[in-house]
Amino acid sequence: MKANKKVIDSIAVASLAIALSITAVTTNGLSTVRTNDTENTQLEPNGIAGVAATMSEYELEAADLLDQYVSVEKKQVNLVASAVNTVTEEEPSEAEAVAEMTEDTEQKEKKTPVSPQEKEWEDKLMADVDDFLYVRAKADADSDIVGKMRKGDRAVVKKAGSEWTRIESGSVKGYVKNEYCVTGTDAYKYAKKHCDTVVKAEKDGLRVRKAPSTDAEVVKAVAAGESFTVDKKANKHEGWVAVKTDSSTCYVSADYVDVSLKTGKAITLEEEQAALQAKKEQAAASAAKKDQSGNGQTASSGSSTGASLAASADEETLLAALVQCEAGGCGVECMTAVGAVVVNRVRSGNYPNSIYNVIYQRGQFGPASSGRLESRLASGVCAGARQAARAALAGSDPTGGAKSFKLASGGHAGVVIGPIVFF
Repeated sequence: MKANKKVIDSIAVASLAIALSITAVTTNGLSTVRTNDTENTQLEPNGIAGVAATMSEYELEAADLLDQYVSVEKKQVNLVASAVNTVTEEEPSEAEAVAEMTEDTEQKEKKTPVSPQEKEWEDKLMADVDDFLYVRAKADADSDIVGKMRKGDRAVVKKAGSEWTRIESGSVKGYVKNEYCVTGTDAYKYAKKHCDTVVKAEKDGLRVRKAPSTDAEVVKAVAAGESFTVDKKANKHEGWVAVKTDSSTCYVSADYVDVSLKTGKAITLEEEQAALQAKKEQAAASAAKKDQSGNGQTASSGSSTGASLAASADEETLLAALVQCEAGGCGVECMTAVGAVVVNRVRSGNYPNSIYNVIYQRGQFGPASSGRLESRLASGVCAGARQAARAALAGSDPTGGAKSFKLASGGHAGVVIGPIVFF
């Protein structure tokens, strides 16, 4: 608007100048006609026809001159207006640019809404493994192991890196390898696929019914805090949640329960050993009770002289992964022999007294120090290796008590099974 006003003012000034010029021209022309042109006309000296004709010529010339000035001014106005429009289109104001960016951001947010569940999982991590993943003290495959993330365990991401991520889960703090993990939305999808969904009663007297209806028979009423596993295979009914009770599927009102994913927490090695010890004590107590009820005598509290070795599910998996790394493809007997070597070391008293510590004793088993064992655990263990590990833990020992092995091609004396000699 300011530019247009300046142009209009310029036109006004130019028009005034032209008007003055016309006045000067016509005045001079009139005086000239009066002194000169009347002498050549046939009219009387006091006639005005010739003067009028001459004046008309001057007026026309002046009008043409005015049109030229106006035409020039119009062109200038158009050029100025065009320039103003061009600048406006190419260089929007800062306020317009900010408004446009805000609008784009709002549109993107509308296109990709984030659910409360996805928002909750933005900083969460799951171990994408078949059994468990080691958590290490530092971002290094050779660093000390401080805990385990088992399948279904969830952690909080504290610092994400290109290869390792620092996490916290339960009482475990350390680093996990990114290639064996999923985070954020992917972790949420993984948990929905691999973890149970549970409901927890939010009020006392929650009625568990046989069918999704308030008229259905009540199986039982439960107290606040009691949990059930959701039956994902059952048909969905609006306002109701299908839950597993004993061997049947029942229903609870969705208005009175909290629905969540059942994820676990990582455990330290000390927590694992304590749990294993508690399991052993429970098994011993159960065996003693059974023996007492069978023959009326109290079982000895001493160690069992049987050939089997008690082990947790994680230890059995770890042993199976080792025998697959050491003798995979050599047959179940050869893999069982490798497992027996580990079991014999645990029993000997000259080596660490647990399967985990025997396998990870420095400089003993190559796959444990090279990272191959951890990769095998992450990718899964074959059925044959699991069979061999169970046999070794149950007391099967094709080696006759060997505590070491190497390739038979070296010529070492011992029991040769497949390509390996045990001694």
